[in-house]
Amino acid sequence: MPEEKYVAVLTQPDAMPQTSEAAFFDVDNTLMRGASLFHVARKMHQRGAFTLMQAAGFAWKQFKFVARGENMDDVHAVRDSALTLAEGITVEDVKALGEEVYDEMIASRIWPGAKALAQQHLRVGRRVWLVTGTPIEVAAVISSRLGLTGALGTVGEIADGMYTGRLVGDILHGSAKAVAVQELADLEGLDLKRCWAYSDSYNDIPLLTLVGHPVAINPDARLRRHARDHNWPVYDFRSGRRAATLGLKAATACGAVYGLWRGFSRIRGPRV
Repeated sequence: MPEEKYVAVLTQPDAMPQTSEAAFFDVDNTLMRGASLFHVARKMHQRGAFTLMQAAGFAWKQFKFVARGENMDDVHAVRDSALTLAEGITVEDVKALGEEVYDEMIASRIWPGAKALAQQHLRVGRRVWLVTGTPIEVAAVISSRLGLTGALGTVGEIADGMYTGRLVGDILHGSAKAVAVQELADLEGLDLKRCWAYSDSYNDIPLLTLVGHPVAINPDARLRRHARDHNWPVYDFRSGRRAATLGLKAATACGAVYGLWRGFSRIRGPRV
């Protein structure tokens, strides 16, 4: 039997009538501000999983992600670093870490507007799924805490209850999201032409074009142009237009990096 590349984790019982409609939400910069994996890395550092130099690398990638949006080189670099760091960590530790990361770092970064859109879909009887490159264990926590239907996320290989440092398949990103959603639609009996998808990134065009109702949220420059050219709805939950917010985003990212550095400094303790 072929090994599954992606896992659909059901986080809420489907108490509503089954419908052929659903909504799919990207996570990073769409449902929340910044990259969820950055906060996982920060928590791992607090537990002594890697060095301050490695942490600085994650912080710099978070700064670029908030300031300019997704970049494939950065995505692959974060993936490779995370896999190396995850080797030998137990599944139970990662699940517990996901809960802590949500409570301490992600909950306050959820965009209220994006959350309201997800809740509106639930109110009218549509299932709502997260579709993200974030590890499935963390994606499932976010979905559960927000009362959503479930999550599709990146799957790490597990042996004897510990992560091996390898992936099952590849990171759930770009065209891989469209493949995973198509497989879920086939399994759940969804009519994708009656479904919605939300993302901030041009890299998610394959997912957005798969559904009948694509929506850009906090879009990067290329996705904003694409949405305009194709008459897609655009929601921007950042303060003002892109030109007005670039400085704000950079300041926010710098503040995050500075706060991260200060936090790491406290963890390390005073120099002697």
